[in-house]
Amino acid sequence: MRYLKLPYIVATHGALACMICSCQPSVPKTTTDSTHVTSTADTGKKYLSQPLVRHIYTADPSAHVFNGRIYIYPSHDTATGIPEDDFGSHFDMKDYHILSMDAVGGDVTDHGVALDIKDIPWAHRQLWAPDAAFANSTYYLYFPVKDSLDIFRIGVATSDKPEGPFKAEPKPIPGSYSIDPCVFRDDDGKYYMYFGGIWGGQLHKWNKNHYDSTKGNRKADEIAVAPRIAKLDANMKRFSEPVKEVQLLDENGKPFHEKDNAKRFFEAAWVHKYKGKYYFSYSTGDTHNLCYATGDSPYGPFTYKGVILTPVEGWTSHHSIIEKDGKWYLFYHDVQLSGKTYLRNVKVTELHYNDDGSIQTIHPSI
Repeated sequence: MRYLKLPYIVATHGALACMICSCQPSVPKTTTDSTHVTSTADTGKKYLSQPLVRHIYTADPSAHVFNGRIYIYPSHDTATGIPEDDFGSHFDMKDYHILSMDAVGGDVTDHGVALDIKDIPWAHRQLWAPDAAFANSTYYLYFPVKDSLDIFRIGVATSDKPEGPFKAEPKPIPGSYSIDPCVFRDDDGKYYMYFGGIWGGQLHKWNKNHYDSTKGNRKADEIAVAPRIAKLDANMKRFSEPVKEVQLLDENGKPFHEKDNAKRFFEAAWVHKYKGKYYFSYSTGDTHNLCYATGDSPYGPFTYKGVILTPVEGWTSHHSIIEKDGKWYLFYHDVQLSGKTYLRNVKVTELHYNDDGSIQTIHPSI
């Protein structure tokens, strides 16, 4: 997530080939929440899709299909009053709400608070973008939060239901760090966690899995910071191997430099598989693209292929990709409801592949 207050960027394009219905269902409210949306920004802009819920602010949607139903694990944005800065201090989330629906376009249920920061023994502040997985007849919620030293670690909580509530483990995953965990299940049943985010996500401070609090952002001509991967062990609560860097390459097979910020990794890793290929998608951060690269192994290397989503309204961009009933969907967020970077709303639109496996670029504004 980033962070610095800048003018919002809105992509405008011609008519799109495919649009998701913008009709909004009534949304059950299953919990009392002082952060309910009380007003909306009316900018007159036209959007490809509409917010999935309007009674709370949601962001960073990690979507999964469990038991034939779509479950969305988002961040829960609130108006904290903390000044905006480059470290994302104003993203001071306190809990998670899980959303679900039978199908895209159907009624959306807010299942209430699934995990609160006060119930995580080691947590200090800032519950950022989570992800979830199912194994061992258990649902696992993975989340980044700062510890007492103000260092991001990744924790895990468990439940017997996909909507929670979840009970957090007493300590973070050993060897974990930074933000934006994404847990991918390969066809052989093995699970991998991808993670990392530069700037406020602290990934640039980690070298060979050692933390250096004095380390600054990479300079323009330096090799860009790489996302991380580690295989999870059978109990889904620890890594079964040392954390490794994910090799992300340009079209010529060369690693990106920091100055390649229209294509290099910033945060928001997501991995899915399509026709035998691994698709690694991510946000470029300060250039606001969601990009993707493909490879033949969960470890990469991944070669850059293009842009999935052009800039949304608001500073951050974060997503997930799932298949449901033979169609593929992109979940993402913007700031349609509030017009404020730190009060976002989750959306979804259909995603399309070309015959060669490339992804058709989506433009969030019409």
